[in-house]
Amino acid sequence: MHWLPAILILPYIFLLLKIYRSLLKIKPFEATTIPITFVSVVVACRNEQEQLPHLLRSISEQDYPAGLFEVIIVDDNSTDKTWEIASGLKGRTNIFTIYNKGSGKKHALRTGINVASGKLIVTTDADCRMGKNWIRTIASFYETYKPDMIICPVQVESLPGFFGRFQELEFLSLQGITAGSAFQGQGTMCNGANLAFTKEAYLKNADNLHFEIATGDDVFFLHSLKKQIRSKILWLESPEALVTTVSSPTAGAYFRQRRRWISKSKAYNDTFSIILGIVTFVTILLQVSLLVAGIIDKTFLVVFLYVLLLKSVPDFLILLNISSKYGRKKLMNWFLPAQIVYPFYVLSVVIYSLIFPQSKEH
Repeated sequence: MHWLPAILILPYIFLLLKIYRSLLKIKPFEATTIPITFVSVVVACRNEQEQLPHLLRSISEQDYPAGLFEVIIVDDNSTDKTWEIASGLKGRTNIFTIYNKGSGKKHALRTGINVASGKLIVTTDADCRMGKNWIRTIASFYETYKPDMIICPVQVESLPGFFGRFQELEFLSLQGITAGSAFQGQGTMCNGANLAFTKEAYLKNADNLHFEIATGDDVFFLHSLKKQIRSKILWLESPEALVTTVSSPTAGAYFRQRRRWISKSKAYNDTFSIILGIVTFVTILLQVSLLVAGIIDKTFLVVFLYVLLLKSVPDFLILLNISSKYGRKKLMNWFLPAQIVYPFYVLSVVIYSLIFPQSKEH
């Protein structure tokens, strides 16, 4: 009877191994042609006077003709010098700054996309950095495959110590699930920090973005697009298309960010995303329950170790695959301690979200 709970781990193993098999089939993309698509880069930002100059520097260094792209900075009611910094650039005629016509990131993105001239829209955040071939690679991929949405890779910057490594590992695991599920036609996640799509696709789905919820502009768009017949959603595997975003500097900031992510999940209507979320949470709850039971009865402790081992197999394979692709393989040295901490971290975030509900944050 002690071993019966271990059966609950099987759906998780099945889903994660299926995603891992998809990761093995993904081939890196190399831009071999010179794209001619006009691209509109839309950045929604609020109080980003510290980070925005770095983003603008990355964009100004793009190896893409200035006449073939524009940058639209949408100031979402900033109270610092964001507007002055964005609008004070000299000699850049393709960078525009406008005010958000509403409040919040979703409205800011909609404001920017509505006035965008490009057929292809690329969104990123003010705290992101990218290489010089970022726009070129995305535009070339678009011209090659003509997708409605391109999900592009994102990584977090390195921070010292276990907290920093834990963030990187968690983010890499999310990237692996994002890439693998998208490849098998069951896209469950994406990141607005590096997302491309046609303006036509966005306008068709703009009313399904749940503007009553502060976050989720990217995922709700993905889920809405998935439901449309013949929609084409692809993952772009290329280091050239990668953007790096800042890590959460403190545990409090980290928990608040994860709370924002959890707050949108209650409005999900995508079947695969719901199933994956439930299966993952049941697996995590199983681990914690077995460990607590093991304190009372040591037999359950053996079952806990067995479940931990089984769960670690697909987790390790996915992380090894994705970390190797982006030069972060050394992070695997932190896999075991992160794997032990992870279930308690997830439950802590859930409890934190229940005690301190999501406010209207950007």
